[in-house]
Formats: sequence, C-alpha cells, structure tokens
Amino acid sequence: MSTSYPAPFFTPDPETVATSRIADFARSVGVDGTDYAALHRWSVTDLEGFRGAVWEYFGIDANTPYEQVLAEETMPGGRWFPGATLNYAHHALRNIPDDDVAILALDETGSGYEVTGGRLPALVASVAATLRDLGVGKGDRVVGYLPNTPHAVVTFLAAASLGAVWSVCGQDYAPKAATDRFAQLEPTVLIAADGYLFNGTTHDRRDAVLELARALPTLKATLLVDHVGLPWPSQAYPSLVVPWEDASTRTEELACVPVPFDHPLWVVFSSGTTGLPKGIVHGHGGVVLEHLKTLGLHSDLGLGDRLLWYTTTHWMMWNLVVSTLLTGATTCTYDGSPAPFAKPDVLWELAARHRVTVFGTSPQYLLGMAKFGIAPSAHDLSSIRVVGCTGSALPASAYPWVRDHVGDHVLLASISGGTDIVSGFAGSAPNTPVWAGELSAPHLGVALAAYDAEGLPVIDRVGELVVTRPMPSMPLCFWNDPEGTRYRGAYFSAYPGVWRHGDWITVTGHGSVIIHGRSDSTLNRHGVRLGSGDIHDIVERLPEIAEALVIGAEEPDGGYWMPLFVVPAAGVELDDALRDRIRDAIRTGASPRHVPDEILEVPGIPHTRTGKKLEVPIKRLLQGAAVEQVVNPGTVDDPDLIDHYARLGKERRKGGSTR
Repeated sequence: MSTSYPAPFFTPDPETVATSRIADFARSVGVDGTDYAALHRWSVTDLEGFRGAVWEYFGIDANTPYEQVLAEETMPGGRWFPGATLNYAHHALRNIPDDDVAILALDETGSGYEVTGGRLPALVASVAATLRDLGVGKGDRVVGYLPNTPHAVVTFLAAASLGAVWSVCGQDYAPKAATDRFAQLEPTVLIAADGYLFNGTTHDRRDAVLELARALPTLKATLLVDHVGLPWPSQAYPSLVVPWEDASTRTEELACVPVPFDHPLWVVFSSGTTGLPKGIVHGHGGVVLEHLKTLGLHSDLGLGDRLLWYTTTHWMMWNLVVSTLLTGATTCTYDGSPAPFAKPDVLWELAARHRVTVFGTSPQYLLGMAKFGIAPSAHDLSSIRVVGCTGSALPASAYPWVRDHVGDHVLLASISGGTDIVSGFAGSAPNTPVWAGELSAPHLGVALAAYDAEGLPVIDRVGELVVTRPMPSMPLCFWNDPEGTRYRGAYFSAYPGVWRHGDWITVTGHGSVIIHGRSDSTLNRHGVRLGSGDIHDIVERLPEIAEALVIGAEEPDGGYWMPLFVVPAAGVELDDALRDRIRDAIRTGASPRHVPDEILEVPGIPHTRTGKKLEVPIKRLLQGAAVEQVVNPGTVDDPDLIDHYARLGKERRKGGSTR
C-alpha cells in the first residue's frame, strides 16, 4: 500500500537554487545541483570523496598536507586527515577584506559598533601576544566569563592562534556554576567583563568575577573587560590583573601556530543538570571543515552576507556563530534580551537596519512573537533569505506565521543538532523543499537513521536518532576521560559502533526528519511511545497557555502517571472548562492516547540555561529522587521552580492532592 505525503509548504525558487553555493558545490563533484537527495546519498556513501571535496571547495590552507582523508572509520575513534596541520584562527581571519565588517556588535538598546576585517587581525594579534607573555602556549586553557560581545570572539581567536584551548560561559551563570566547568580545565588565564545588559538592566558581575578568579587556583592572570562602564575596584585578585585596554592595543604581528587536524580547539560543556557538566572536546580541523559545510553550503553564507543569531556564549550556537567568519561573512554579536520589554521587536529592527541575510532564533522566540501579536513586517526584512531555528522542534503552526510576517521568499530552516557535534544532524538547504513541522533532510555527510528496538532502520515510524558513519566534528574525547569510558557510554552503549544521540525521530518516505523529543524522556503509555514535543506543540498553541510540560512517570506499583503541567497566560485561570479545552485539543490534534491523566497549574517550567525544558530531572523528582541527585540548581534558569516540583512529588507519594 502506497503512502501519500503532504505537498511541501515551501519550494525554493529555481533561480535561487541555481546561484546557491550548495548547487555550485554539487556541480563541482558531478551531481545535479537541484537534486539534494542525490548529493546527500553520495556524501554518506563516499565519505572520503565528500570530505575531500569540501576541503578543496573551500580551499583549506594546510601548513602540511594530509596523507589521506579518513584513516579509520571506526566509531568512536575515526581519524580524519592524518598528517595535516592547520589553524582555525588563520581560516577565520583570512577571508574578510580589510574594509568590510567582520564583527557587528549590537545590543538591546539598538546601538552598536563595527570591527573591520583589517582591525580584527590586529586585535587578535595583540591579545595573542598578551596571552603568550602570560605563559599561554599550545594546549594551555584560556577561559571566558563573558556576554556575547566581540571581546569573546577576539580572545577565542587569540587563544586558538596559539594552539591553546578555549572555553566560555555567560555571566548569567553563578560563579559556582562557572567554576564547575572551568576548574576541570585548570586554566592559565581568565577573561571576564564587568557586567552585561538584559531587559533594560545592567547586571554588575564584578564581585562574581572576583569569586570565580579565587576559585581557579591555576590562574596566572585575569583580563578585565570594561563592557558596561562599571569601574573595577582595587581588590585582591589571586593573580595578575591585566586591563583589556592594555591587552588589546599592542602593535604585533599575528602568527598562527600550525597544529594537527585533531588538536583540541575548545571545550564545550553539557548542560550539567545532573552532576558536573561534561567537557566535550572538538578539534581545529573538524570544526573548520564541518562549519564551512554547515554555514557555507546549508546556510549559503559568503562574502557580503550577515548572520544575526541570538545566542549566549555558553550555547554551542555561539561557537557556530563565530564560525561565520570562516565563510567571509559578517558575524553579529548581541548583548541583551531577545525581546526586551522596552522594544520586544528589537532583533527584527536590527536585522532590517543592518541588512541581515541569515536570522537565527529559537522556537520559543517565534511562538512568543506570534502569541503576543508582534509583527516583524513593520520593518523592511527583504534582505533576510533564511530564518534558522534550533534549540527544540519548531511546530508546524510557526511556519505560516514566518511566511506571513517575515516574507514568503524566506527559507525557514528548522535545525536539529547538538553541543556534542557542535553542528547539525538535519535541517534545510537552499535546494531543499520545506514541510511544515519537519526538517527538510539530514545534513550533508550525516549518515542519519531512525533505529527500532532491534537496531534496524525504519521509515515512517518513530525510532532512535542514530548516525552510522563518522563525522569530523564528533568529539575528540571528553575532558578528564583518558580511557574514553564516559564517551563510549554516552553515545555507543546502545548500538556498538553506531552513534545514538538520544532523540526520537521519524525519517519520512520523502526524506524529511521529524523530531519527537528526547528518547530518555519519551512517554510510554500502555506500551505505545509518544513524543512529548507533539503534546507541547498542541497545548502551547492555545492562547490561554503560556507554556506546558508533559511527563510520563513509572510508579513503584507498576502504574504510569502522565501529568501535564501548564503555565496559564497572564490573567487566565486554569479551571475545569480550560482543562476540557486542553484535552479536546490534544485528542483532536494528536490522539486519545496523548491525553494526560491530570492537568496541573504550575508557576513556571524550568529550563537549562540554553532554553531546554528539564523533562528528565522533573520526571525523576516526581518519582521521588532527591533534588541533589538529579539536578544542579546552578544550571537552571529559575532554581526555585525545582523545589516546587520536588514538593509535588512528595505530596503525590504521600497520597495528597497535586491539584
């Protein structure tokens, strides 16, 4: 019996496809530039041919040539481009003309400044010389406690140019949470700002910087950035203090140290909701190659383009945003709230004013714009050709809103990836159609599949997201995991030799990918697996509901409890009539099996600092686990909410009402 599939929501313009970089790349390897499926099949069948072609197409400038593209294909442990030496910073600084804008620094007030392609290497050279004088060399660690400003970009590139290892987190992290990350790395230098802007408020972080510096005994120096204009007091820092002005105004020549392809570039951390965050290490070459593919081919970025993607420095999207420089395009940094009270559409205003071509955000942002009636079309958004969206699955309801309020010419690219590979598994490209609520296709070079319980690939059925062949941006290792035990356990314990990411997905018969949510938080009602994201999408479309969280908790007596927690919109009361509307919406939009056992009002839904709902920790709290066993409050956007769910779990186990 044949399966009928919906028509695409968006079909790319043939002229746009023909002039895109991905079509040009396809033609260069003998593939029809309009046939993404054929290009993808080749990219995962001939790994060496594909990655070698990316190397040649983007003109990777190696100091010594590679011996072969892929020496070992085993996972974990694939060895890419052995023999090659290069440097990420060299590639980030080589393509932007001196008079073009390399970094456009913006904030929520609407103000900003530019760092040109000529000025950026001079800044990097100055800071690199300062770091070198402070004892930083190949393999040493430099860490940043910084908002999303050019200071973070410059210092990262300076560290990378020396072969040092970089890590950064935002200043909304408490000093203890930052210490949990940075102390593992035993850093040589810390760079920190006096504060940051958010929602009309200047947040003073000077005391937090001092506390953090005192908690890092290996520091030789702390670089202090005057970002929000707060004077640094004369306090007893545990190491040498260097003002940013002194570090960044030297006249120096930039010399990037050649390092092996798999030399560590940065350490990015897992959310750390349980225990210490895991440090995930990526290499210079793997990041250069993967990010050129993702940004240059999938996002079609190059000279003259501008990318504005709202992110914090501790989200992996910051790393990808910095890599905009690899393509020769302008990267925009942004300090502030994505939707400040004083001007909730400021990001759209900035995108229009600065002629942004790729605009990136999260599903929550787009849904919030729609729910509160904010119209981006009040601004001239004709320069935007791609709206990227990641962090969670983008519901189908958002697609018409983007078309109607941003432009019907815009490619809405919903992306699924992760900190683990610091890139995407699936998304869109200039030559892919778009189906509402679906990701257009697996990314090039990603051998993605959905596995059933027997470890067999399935189509049009829910399965585990797996990657069956290696990628160059897979982690080199976890920090402080010399035997690789934690690394193998994280991704390769379910299917030996196959990467299991931890998401439930459907690979459709027309090649798209549907994300259903984390597999470790999947609802399993009466033996039927349900995706929590499917329920969240339906409920959060209701104007009376601000946010929702559904949990499926196995109980000691063998029962199964599936509550739905909702945060009503301002001025709305969760009464029985609203509960009935919610149940009807779920029953109609999904199925009767998706209807929760209870619908409970809560003051809020807790998230990681990168905006992901804490599904698994909340489930475990409801099952009776102690707070300290399941979540580190310092990694949560509103730690007080954790206690609320812990109390709910205790009340239920005592037989009390949770309503």
